[in-house]
Amino acid sequence: MEAPLILSLPLWALMLPLVALGYLSGSWLGALTVCRLAGVDDPRLAGSFNPGFSNVLRLHGRRLALATLLVDAAKGMPVLMLAILLGLPPWAQGVVGLAVLLGHSYPLWHRFRGGKAVASAFGVMLVLTPGVALACATLWALLAWRVRTAAVASLASAAAAPLASLWLAPDYVIVVIGFTLLVLVRHVLNIQRLGRGDEPGL
Repeated sequence: MEAPLILSLPLWALMLPLVALGYLSGSWLGALTVCRLAGVDDPRLAGSFNPGFSNVLRLHGRRLALATLLVDAAKGMPVLMLAILLGLPPWAQGVVGLAVLLGHSYPLWHRFRGGKAVASAFGVMLVLTPGVALACATLWALLAWRVRTAAVASLASAAAAPLASLWLAPDYVIVVIGFTLLVLVRHVLNIQRLGRGDEPGL
């Protein structure tokens, strides 16, 4: 029996549409949808001005923050599952995952004003490296509870992700390093505010 035609395509021909779908799915900002449906103010207009879980929690409470987290974590999962089903190697799956994070961080239709990619990175890693995702989420929750500052929790859990992947998902170490670098870049302003001591708490 011959293999399905799509599986006989070269790797780049499989990757291009998946990367495009990854970017498109990532550019759906859960915070904007959740806040609009709830009839509350755009999170980009107050607090840290970030359309993400932490700022929604700060501005509008746990219920809307949890909804934001669920949307941002889940939105890239279908295209990543498709990449796995099509047999893409780990590095190619990582490129698709990175496209999801870039869509979230730099959405074209929102003038490239996106989120910090923490929740989206959790969702991507939950598909590709579930053990790493759960370890980092646990660290994030513990630090957020202890220090009451989302940026500290996010930076620490992002930095720990490559180390966790060495142990739990060695085939994805380079992929996870790429995710970590993007999250760190997206937190440059937070790092500056932490240095000045005026980073908003949770």
